[in-house]
Amino acid sequence: MTTPVLDAIELLILLYFTALNSFYAVAVYVATRELGRHVRRRQSVGLSELLNREFYKPVSILVPAYGEEETIEASVNSFLALHYPEFEVIVVNDGSKDGTLQALIDAYDLVPTERHPSRVLHTRPVRGVYRSRRIPRLTVVDKENGGKADALNVGLTYATFPLFCAVDADSLLDAEALLRLARRFIENDRLVAAGGSVRIMNGGMMRDGRVTELRLPVTWVERVQIVEYARAFLAGRTTFSALGLLLVISGAFGLFKRNDVMDVGGFLEGTVGEDMELVLRLHRHMREQKRPYDIEFDVDPVCWTQCPDNIRILGAQRDRWQRGLWEGLWAHRKMWFNPRYGRIGMVALPYYLLFEALAPVIEVLGYAFMIVLALTGRLDGTFVALFLLLALLYGTVVSVAALSIELFMRVHFRRPGDRVMLLLTALGENFGFRQWHAWVRFRATLKLGQKKGQWGTMTRTRIQAK
Repeated sequence: MTTPVLDAIELLILLYFTALNSFYAVAVYVATRELGRHVRRRQSVGLSELLNREFYKPVSILVPAYGEEETIEASVNSFLALHYPEFEVIVVNDGSKDGTLQALIDAYDLVPTERHPSRVLHTRPVRGVYRSRRIPRLTVVDKENGGKADALNVGLTYATFPLFCAVDADSLLDAEALLRLARRFIENDRLVAAGGSVRIMNGGMMRDGRVTELRLPVTWVERVQIVEYARAFLAGRTTFSALGLLLVISGAFGLFKRNDVMDVGGFLEGTVGEDMELVLRLHRHMREQKRPYDIEFDVDPVCWTQCPDNIRILGAQRDRWQRGLWEGLWAHRKMWFNPRYGRIGMVALPYYLLFEALAPVIEVLGYAFMIVLALTGRLDGTFVALFLLLALLYGTVVSVAALSIELFMRVHFRRPGDRVMLLLTALGENFGFRQWHAWVRFRATLKLGQKKGQWGTMTRTRIQAK
């Protein structure tokens, strides 16, 4: 390649990361501003006031479960212990091959019932419906395996309340989480969906179905994910929500208006990113119908989840996430750069396409480009310094800012040694982990058509109580 071509490539790479880091700078500012509002709102409205309010919307909690024998009882206990005036828990056993169903039967004294769905979506056959003789608000549906989206759709058909909360079976909800998130639907009638924070409970201590103390997990793999989740939720999604650009509500914890989701056909099968795809479809439907609406994120309601504790399972998880991102974006490519869809089509989707889906491709090619330049003796020290500064430094700044925001959460890392280790992890992830992560997502992008809709498995460890 000629020198002008090489110079042009270097300039494009640097401009790309400059644009990305400009968003990071905005994210830090917006997240800090929203944190102040969050703290004031939390102080002004206590739990007792929320519980004493006369107006609320009943909620159906949908829990799709596959291979969750080790964690299902602790998770369901946390859902049943929620502070909320009226709700039901519907666990959908998606053809688990382990003892998930039997664990539920034994724990909650389940017996078969003749309950029928209130509305119909196309799903895999239901094998049986169970009710608890001790806990009337608990229903368990056993069905043939069809994947997470199919299990959620079955749960939707058996749900009876106007709002539904989609949660993961390996997760625990903070006791006040549902109350605080559902409050948004009372305050804003335009709201069709809202998401809360997802935080990692590895290493944490539990009591009565809730996380009472955070302690740093043993492995570095788990620690780096704590930094990632803080960056994604406390900085990233806070910013997107504040700007009206939110495209993702985590499948681990989201609250939706049931009728609106039923109107768009429920969750889409054949994708591993059913949570993002549903939010995109809601955006698309509402804008095509010219209906005023909002989709928001609230940093305060917290869902606790287990994260992978080894690099192999983490790699498989991030492979799925990258494929799910591309599947959702491609399914709604009609909205890309389309002014008909407002800021979603003109800002949010282009950002996710250019700076989320394509980011690992550009980063890996950037490293490869530097290697080629080095081997041919054309490596420019100024370019290397600027590339590393833009590619690595700003991400670290956002991570440190997000960890600072974590201090203001009701449950946070209190031990000074844990906080120091998290800050060191935020610095250390740039040296090896970030490059590995980019490579995993790069490979996932190359094999998009080969593993469409395939989830694979995730091993669980039994949740320990204090």
